[in-house]
Amino acid sequence: MRLACHAAILMLVLNLLHAPAAMPAGKSSDEASGDWKTLFDGKTLNGWKVIGCEAVVEDGAILVKSGNGLVQTEKQYGDFILEVDWKALKSEKYDSGIYLRYQKIAPPRPWPKQYQVNFRQTEEGSIPGIDGTKTTGLVKPGEWNHFKLTVKGTSAALEINGKPAWKADGLKDPVGYIGLQAEVPGGGQFLFRNIRIRELGPVHEK
Repeated sequence: MRLACHAAILMLVLNLLHAPAAMPAGKSSDEASGDWKTLFDGKTLNGWKVIGCEAVVEDGAILVKSGNGLVQTEKQYGDFILEVDWKALKSEKYDSGIYLRYQKIAPPRPWPKQYQVNFRQTEEGSIPGIDGTKTTGLVKPGEWNHFKLTVKGTSAALEINGKPAWKADGLKDPVGYIGLQAEVPGGGQFLFRNIRIRELGPVHEK
């Protein structure tokens, strides 16, 4: 009996030693593995550069407060999956967006020439100049909306609020910055939160 008891205790100890480590509360398996990186910490604009506009952090979100410009990542990205929650504070005729894979801004324009995932009312999610990116009925006006954008090579795909929106091809620039657009005088203020990215390969900056 004593031998059997010792054997059972030994088996219990061995099982505990080989059991997988528990993930921190609130984290997915992707986050725990280190694949996903948070771009906005919810408290500061660390990792971002504010260009031509005013942006502040309020209640865990980036508020694009005034001006025409960008809140731009300090790092450039090539292939990636980007997730972001956004909300327009203007009830109608709102306009903003997310720019990706751009290298520079050519004055007098306050924004890059391309590529923009649009937040303009009635055109939310479309990329001007890329065929097949029109969407309808997936955005909730006046509420938080979740975009999941996958960019790989010359192709891109978008999910809006958990539903597939489109898949398209036609991206030319292989690498560049990501920028949250400020178009406040014409398009109103916007909020951004829960911004994270998963890189799908090494980045070779120009």
